[in-house]
Amino acid sequence: MFNPRTVGYLWAMRIAIGSDHAGFRLKGAVMAHLSAQGHSVDDKGTYSDASTDYPGYAHAVARDVSGGAADLGIVICGSGNGVNITANKHAGIRSALAWTVEVAELARKHNNANVLALPARFIPEELALSITDAFLATAFEGGRHQRRVEAIEE
Repeated sequence: MFNPRTVGYLWAMRIAIGSDHAGFRLKGAVMAHLSAQGHSVDDKGTYSDASTDYPGYAHAVARDVSGGAADLGIVICGSGNGVNITANKHAGIRSALAWTVEVAELARKHNNANVLALPARFIPEELALSITDAFLATAFEGGRHQRRVEAIEE
């Protein structure tokens, strides 16, 4: 049976997305891109470029993914680090910070990442969209990687 948490997508997915003020513009571009592909996108905020704290938005995305309300999540802040660290505080979340397509693919293939963290201040929009596409389309390889993923949860 198809499980979007372990294999690349074959049809529309439910994606939770959140950002702080530094990632607000990029979040809008990613949301438009995903919606145009037919995915259901749930915007967890922020809703402007006014200065705000990132943890609440990353927690909201992580809760949706861990609770099954979303198939995958995307979190965005200036460096990507803050939202990535925050999302990874949730059981069952494997958030990966990606700044290249290859890093995003490896995060899915080898780590079964279910949340993508993007560094808005360090990658152009076009690259962010390519990273997002690669993350969604890449399948988890399982095999020897499965036992490693299982070992992540303590």
